[in-house]
Amino acid sequence: RIGSATSLSSAIINTRLQELVKLFKERTEKVKEKLTDPDATSDDESPVASPAAAPVPPPGGEVEGDKPSGDDHYCEMLCCTFKYRPWLDRLKSYQFPSSIDPLTNLMYVLWLFFVVMAWNWNCWLIPVRWAFPYQTPANIHCWLLVDYLCDLIYLLDILVFQTRLQFVQGGDIITDKKAMKENYLRSQRFKMDVLCLLPLDFFYFKIGVNPLLRFPRCLKYMAFFEFNNRLEAILTKAYIYRVIRTTAYLLYSLHVNSCLYYWASAYEGLGSTTWVYDGEGNSYIRCYYWAVKTLITIGGLPDPKTLFEIVFQLLNYFTGVFAFSVMIGQMRDVVGAATAGQTYYRSCMDSTIKYMNFYKIPKTVQNRVKTWYEYTWHSQGMLDESELLVQLPDKMRLDIAIDVNYNIVSKVALFQGCDRQMIFDMLKRLRSVVYLPNDFVCKKGEIGREMYIIQAGQVQVLGGPDGKSVLVTLKAGSVFGEISLLAAGGGNRRTANVVAHGFANLFILEKKDLNEILVHYPESQKLLRKKAKKMLKSNNKPKDEKGGPGDSLIIPPKAETPKLFKAALAATGRMGGKGPLARLRWRLKELKAMQA
Repeated sequence: RIGSATSLSSAIINTRLQELVKLFKERTEKVKEKLTDPDATSDDESPVASPAAAPVPPPGGEVEGDKPSGDDHYCEMLCCTFKYRPWLDRLKSYQFPSSIDPLTNLMYVLWLFFVVMAWNWNCWLIPVRWAFPYQTPANIHCWLLVDYLCDLIYLLDILVFQTRLQFVQGGDIITDKKAMKENYLRSQRFKMDVLCLLPLDFFYFKIGVNPLLRFPRCLKYMAFFEFNNRLEAILTKAYIYRVIRTTAYLLYSLHVNSCLYYWASAYEGLGSTTWVYDGEGNSYIRCYYWAVKTLITIGGLPDPKTLFEIVFQLLNYFTGVFAFSVMIGQMRDVVGAATAGQTYYRSCMDSTIKYMNFYKIPKTVQNRVKTWYEYTWHSQGMLDESELLVQLPDKMRLDIAIDVNYNIVSKVALFQGCDRQMIFDMLKRLRSVVYLPNDFVCKKGEIGREMYIIQAGQVQVLGGPDGKSVLVTLKAGSVFGEISLLAAGGGNRRTANVVAHGFANLFILEKKDLNEILVHYPESQKLLRKKAKKMLKSNNKPKDEKGGPGDSLIIPPKAETPKLFKAALAATGRMGGKGPLARLRWRLKELKAMQA
């Protein structure tokens, strides 16, 4: 009995040790997987909340979460109750930022819009009120009200916004209040802002309300140019705004010229000669019409009579020719910048067609080249994406590549579990290629040097006796050719033809690029080679299972235990587990546990 008890306890200990070894192996595999892939989540189920931890309802029978909190406000309308937060509370809880980033803060761009509107009020209406008789004692209070509202916007811009603008000094972004204020006080912007708010309005008490005293308000032009830069940075089609702005320049020059013409006519006397304005009809529209004909030099104007009229007309002609030529040149630059990509595409296509015609390339090939140019341009808006990103720093190129390609590459089974930084380095090596309908992406028997990721479109894998049967159709997000990147010893030949079904946009990763990356990531290289071997085995498994009768197995299957031996073991167990048969029985259990 002592011997049987000892053997029983030793068998139990061995079984327990085997279970512990198995658990330790599983734990080690999980830790390895977590180290190679930080995104991998545990297979364990998430803990379930205990019923005892559930909140106990209050004595009133209503759960606290169902009651409206003290911060929520409700208003009843008809038969419904709506939850809202009063706008006054929002204003009270809002805190004005202590520092403002002038490059990215949209609130600052909105404020610049109001400053520019105030500046335009002064620039456009000061000449009108000075030249035309539109400012009268009856409406003087309306003009002054808007004038001083614009002055208030100017003042708030100086005191609230400009003193909070961040700036860069020695490569650091300065956000200290005192430093930002001192930087603004030392800038040229502060001097111009103070100059444009000169209180010349006090002269109103002596000479009357003369709009020319407000002319310094037009010196706040820096805010206008800053607003243009900020707005163009956030617009998707900035060239439209540039065209509108250039047109506004032309309209403003005509506006000022019409004001000067009415002033000259009033100085000479309305209707005194055939050259001056005769005082009939709408004065501003008639003078603006005269300014358009003069600046654009259309002709058909009455000849000036007096010396003053002749000098005024000569200066007007010279100014008109200069201003109009500048406007035409600026408009040409704006339109040219907007169509620069289209012009580059046309020049490339024309040069290629000229080259093909020189070497007498067949028309079928020429038509395919033209189709490639047209589809690539219309689908991508450019011919080569790498040319667009070559000027960016490496970190910014990586950020763009992650946003564009990471979701596709992360789904590739071959790269799951690899170092994330290796994936990032690989994203920068991806190259976009467009294939036309019925183009061969790869052919059977070729040496595989690339992996393909389908970005858009479809490809068909062909096979069968004639090599034309469609085995499978791969869609966007699918990957093929990945095993060829790591295969060696002749195992990297293509096993089927792959043809583009329609237009297909593919990402290509070349083998040499991957090898250059894997030099710096040896652990990922080992993992990739293991996965490649498993994928090759799984691909070849159906062929191995169909082997002939002469095929020999490296490890033959284990023979079943004879029935007589099983009966003897069972009888030994019923007899108490004595003798060598009992030890064999426990040994057999150990082998079964190890196999499991």
